[in-house]
Amino acid sequence: MNSTKHSTPTQVSKGMWSWAMFDWANSAFFVIIQTFVFAAYFQRSIAADAISGTEQWGNMVSAAGLLIAFTAPVLGAIADRSGRRKPWIAAFSLMSIVASFLLWFAEPSTEFLIYALVVTFVATVGAEYAFIFYNAMLPDLVPPSYLGRWSGWSWAMGFAGGIVCLLGALYLFIESEGAWLGLDTETLEHIRATFIFTALWYLVFSIPMFLRTPDVPNNNIPVGQAISEGILQLKNSIKEARNYANIYRFLLARMIYNDAVILIYAFGGIYAAGTFGMDESQIIIFGIGLNITAALGAVGFSWMDDRSGSKKTILFSLIGLIIPVAAIIFVEDIFWFWIWGLTLGVFFGPVQAASRTLMGRLAPEDKRTEMFGLFAFSGKATAFIGPKLFGWVTVLFASQRIGMSVVLVLLALGFLLMLRVQEPEKIQESAKI
Repeated sequence: MNSTKHSTPTQVSKGMWSWAMFDWANSAFFVIIQTFVFAAYFQRSIAADAISGTEQWGNMVSAAGLLIAFTAPVLGAIADRSGRRKPWIAAFSLMSIVASFLLWFAEPSTEFLIYALVVTFVATVGAEYAFIFYNAMLPDLVPPSYLGRWSGWSWAMGFAGGIVCLLGALYLFIESEGAWLGLDTETLEHIRATFIFTALWYLVFSIPMFLRTPDVPNNNIPVGQAISEGILQLKNSIKEARNYANIYRFLLARMIYNDAVILIYAFGGIYAAGTFGMDESQIIIFGIGLNITAALGAVGFSWMDDRSGSKKTILFSLIGLIIPVAAIIFVEDIFWFWIWGLTLGVFFGPVQAASRTLMGRLAPEDKRTEMFGLFAFSGKATAFIGPKLFGWVTVLFASQRIGMSVVLVLLALGFLLMLRVQEPEKIQESAKI
């Protein structure tokens, strides 16, 4: 087991800040590709129209979610047997980086529709897989009483990275129309250049984590043995489900409310473009504002996580998401869309950071990566339902507003299920240290 497990926060601070930099690094993919720039570019410039583009994007997100859901627990169990996590992070990060770079070749034409969806699918799977093993590193790096703070701080680092990355995309390429690079605006090269920018950002800023953050020791188990033992470990965990009943209650609740979070990620830019007519520059500026409020929320609520417990933080954050989402469905004025959208951002980070913290506190030490694989499963197993419902409802009623009501329903259901989760007393006590 990693020697940093019982180290003081000061002793692990250098490695931890390098670990948190990975959040800064891969935030580029989530803000540029998955949410604000490429998603809107796909709908406006590649898909035949906004409605069909919404449905096609939803199908792609659903397919990626299904693959991740049913393979993540197996990969996690195998990683627990083999030991080290950084090689897995490196391989899957590279997969996402290369695919993000290749999106440069997705020209503004329906001829590139299949290409764009396939490459984005690969990039999404790589980024999500890398995050599983990254999350699993956290409980080995800091004491339990600091899990909430570090989870929140690293999530805030991700939002801060998203802000800087969006600013770079906006002013280096989109607003300047890439004049300093001689880019062709007729084929939207100034927009497409942001996808290369994303790949380089992800690559460069992930390096500190690989160089300075300690990993658990290599178990020196051959690959074939690690695979067979990992699968056996997962089968045993499923058979012993009654011993992890509370964990599975939590994972069920997260399965539902995280579907709503995924919908906000996947369709935020599309909703802003389709319903309020925002162009790429406006969407990026909105994304910057959203990331600012999200970073502030992630930092602020990280203290609540350690002092009051992860469950209370999650429940409070879900209420904080439900109210703005309900408002966004009904507002007509773009001013109020901005107000409620930025308010939503405050609670966006805490619900995710506190979920990661609670999983870290509940997971058995010898099955940590496996449990974070199940954590990823809970975030993806039904992830295809949300985008599908969003797409179907949008097409059925020819309205993105009515489609957005799916988010509201999922958040409310997740809140009700989360009420049944028990945060053990010993965990609550350690969180208040």
